[in-house]
Amino acid sequence: MLSTLPPQHRETAAQIIRFGVVGIGLTLLYAAIYWPLATYVMWPVFAVVIAFIVAVTAGFFGHSRWSFKGHGKVEDRKTKVQFFTVQTFGFLLNAAFTWIGTDVLHGPTWWPLVPAVLVTPFATYLLNRLWVFA
Repeated sequence: MLSTLPPQHRETAAQIIRFGVVGIGLTLLYAAIYWPLATYVMWPVFAVVIAFIVAVTAGFFGHSRWSFKGHGKVEDRKTKVQFFTVQTFGFLLNAAFTWIGTDVLHGPTWWPLVPAVLVTPFATYLLNRLWVFA
């Protein structure tokens, strides 16, 4: 499939695939931590904090060393600050989805996982690709 793309688009397509593989793993990790904590242990927004810290830590290594490897940016202090900024944006999105879904709409604790899976990964991919690992 990738071999049929023009050379200038192959690396971008490969990055999207690698980002998706890492992202699926991170999403499963996030959900596995968030949902039990939110359902049985604590206020759902606090569960977002814990789940996101774990997922961001794993995500930095997965994305910097595999998803965007060879994209032209070395892993330096500036890259780490930019990555943290993008992840903070993703965290705020997930916290907002969680607050709205569970506190405002009084929905079950799994509701916020839907936009956390369908919106946040795409937003953070674009920011990582265009700003952090550019």
